[in-house]
Amino acid sequence: MIFVGLTGGIGSGKSEALAACRRLGAATLSSDEVVHELLGTQEVRDLLAERWGSNALSREEIAEIVFDKPDELAWLEGVLFPRVGQRMAAWRAGLESSEDGPDVAVVEVPLLFEAGVDGAFDATIAIVADENLREERASARGHRGVEGREARQLSQDEKAGRADFIVQNDGTLEDLEAAMGRLLQRLKASR
Repeated sequence: MIFVGLTGGIGSGKSEALAACRRLGAATLSSDEVVHELLGTQEVRDLLAERWGSNALSREEIAEIVFDKPDELAWLEGVLFPRVGQRMAAWRAGLESSEDGPDVAVVEVPLLFEAGVDGAFDATIAIVADENLREERASARGHRGVEGREARQLSQDEKAGRADFIVQNDGTLEDLEAAMGRLLQRLKASR
């Protein structure tokens, strides 16, 4: 099985690329979804309550706490990142031990390079898109500007420079799925 890390900036289309991989037969996992699940566990809620005085904080309230406070963000990442890594490793182990496991497993990790986990993957893919298009997509999802939210992330160009493969996502969803299909075939052929 080829283990692939998928990343990209806000509004680049990485979640849509992951969904395309799933439709194309790859096993997929979103680290963002794992974080959302972890935030709902009693263990993490207890840690949040110990730190911030409430275990009933919404994701929006957590974002408000950490958005402009690097120390609080670092603390939260210290709580979440190891747990996400454990879930990802367990998921991979389950796939690899399966008799009919997939040829390719893809994990969406927005902070792939920033968190230093790129070495855990056999290959990395950066989804990139025109800056104006990214801004439109982010705004359509209710996110504040791309620039502000990406202040702690590598730029799109830096992510692309570090990735093994780059997929330009300026077209339709069908274009993106076709590009992901070609890339998955290329990865399978390289095994």
